Amino acid sequence: MNGYMGKILRVDLSETELRDIPLSEEYARAFAGGSGLAARLVYDIVDAHTDPLGPDNPLVFMTGPLVGTAMPSSGRYSVCALSPATLIWGESNSGGYFGPELRFAGYDGIVLTGMANKPLWLSIVEGKAELHDANGLWGADSYATQEKVRQALGQPKARVACIGSAGENQVKMAAVMNDSGRAAARTGMGAVMGAKKLKAIGVRGSAKVPLADPERLQAIARDIIANLDDDMVAMAFRMAGTAGSIDTLLMYGDMPIRYFQQGEWETATDLSGVVMVDKYQVKRYACYRCPIGCGRETRAPAYALDRADGPEYETIAAFGSLAMVADLEGVIYAGHLCNMHGLDTISTGATIALACEMFERGIISKEQTGGIEIRYGDIKTSHRLIEMIARRQGFGDVLAEGSAALARRFGVPELSACVNRLELPMHDPRAFAGMAVTYALSPCGASHMQGDMYGVDMGQRPPIELGMIPGERQESSEEKGRIAARQQAWRNLYNSINLCQFMNPGVENLLAALNSATGWDLKLDDLLTMGKRIVTLKRVLNLRRGLTVADDRLPEVLLKPLDNGGAAGTVPDVKVLLSGAYAEYGWDPGTGKPTQKTMKELGLGFAAKPR
Repeated sequence: MNGYMGKILRVDLSETELRDIPLSEEYARAFAGGSGLAARLVYDIVDAHTDPLGPDNPLVFMTGPLVGTAMPSSGRYSVCALSPATLIWGESNSGGYFGPELRFAGYDGIVLTGMANKPLWLSIVEGKAELHDANGLWGADSYATQEKVRQALGQPKARVACIGSAGENQVKMAAVMNDSGRAAARTGMGAVMGAKKLKAIGVRGSAKVPLADPERLQAIARDIIANLDDDMVAMAFRMAGTAGSIDTLLMYGDMPIRYFQQGEWETATDLSGVVMVDKYQVKRYACYRCPIGCGRETRAPAYALDRADGPEYETIAAFGSLAMVADLEGVIYAGHLCNMHGLDTISTGATIALACEMFERGIISKEQTGGIEIRYGDIKTSHRLIEMIARRQGFGDVLAEGSAALARRFGVPELSACVNRLELPMHDPRAFAGMAVTYALSPCGASHMQGDMYGVDMGQRPPIELGMIPGERQESSEEKGRIAARQQAWRNLYNSINLCQFMNPGVENLLAALNSATGWDLKLDDLLTMGKRIVTLKRVLNLRRGLTVADDRLPEVLLKPLDNGGAAGTVPDVKVLLSGAYAEYGWDPGTGKPTQKTMKELGLGFAAKPR
């Protein structure tokens, strides 16, 4: 199988058994890799009653056919399972070098089942997999864990994916960390890893990814890099990281302020990437074969912190504008604490911001919080709460369940800015109406990684050949809903090939690269079909888990117009947008279920049968 190492490591942690299983070529051709292939594998294992934190929930680490090749920005990997945060399909992905190194170690992916009776860690070196006692690692932060695993292996260049204290304590927003501060953060995959008592995975190898036409792939890669200077978004990320977009997003009203309830805040510009570069940046860094280099190494002298990874835009907005904090140095430290403990900065920051709003309204008080005043603008309290969440101490144990559970616990479920129990990222659908579809139909709850319609309508090199046409950003129409569905399918394909979404090489180049790696003869339309197949299989998984068409919605706080700012006076018409999206996907608008015709056309007949 060109483009694949051809095998997956299956680990039964209950029995401490490891075995290689061949990668199904049929599955690979239908679902590529990453979250798509993981969904196909998980489909065969779970049912409506599988406990996300139980032994029967498989935790899948998966790469894709371009990972570890010459393709620029092909360094990502996916972590997937049923989510303990949302109870439906869970997925996240991360950059760095872990994904390519897993392939060099001989595997396309790892499927972990069962639950160890004591803490373990897994090593894969040059095709040999072993389980090790993790008593010396359990309790260590994510940075220390990565270094200790490298030392234990005697491999200073080994790559390590691990959990921190948040994962050990099964915090619902726990992340899987790798390459220092890179994170597969969303949907609580770190909690699943912690429930299985697996502390870390260390990988190292020298195998080569077999390719159908390596010379052609090299030529495509050279062409992509040569034309990168024409990509203004990529160049902006190179200069100031993802935080370089803050001033633009503020202008559009896309960056959320005061828990999505305020349209303007002049002080928010103090959080911009320009300020970060000028005052706190140490250097920039890149993931595997990435010519952009959006990563930022920063410092926070006020906290005696000489080196921190990031923060990226989502972290800055979640701990900054969302909670009315303009102290960029304090936000850097908040991001660092989340990286140490292995926490999703989006869900953690959003949950703390919700607590600020609830405290201000008198819904929660010092009696409930253990004497802590949780107020907007107080980054020091955020730091304290991060530590408490990671350890499940005091009120941190309440916050560790996430925003939806917090609002429900105190009788105000409508106040939580979540879709299917996952906190909204830092992009407001009132600024870009297409994001309403992205969030409402995301297979894993609200996630901007499931379709960046803000990028489409800002003209950031969308795949026009596949029908993602930029338009009026606040338009609510059936056609906008169709475009948003196509973009969602496109990004699900990206997350399965496992290519960084900041890399936009053009549809023709991506198609040629995929065919060069695999030897397939895919055509342009096949790419979107594959993306829709992946989204639809995840949809079927979620319907089996109890999702209904009534869950395809935005939270109430996002359906109230803002008084000022770039998104003032308008809210997306979710019903109209979704009608277009259902039509594009071939899902029944009354039930939200894929039609039998759609299932047949997408080659999902196996999932059309009741289980």
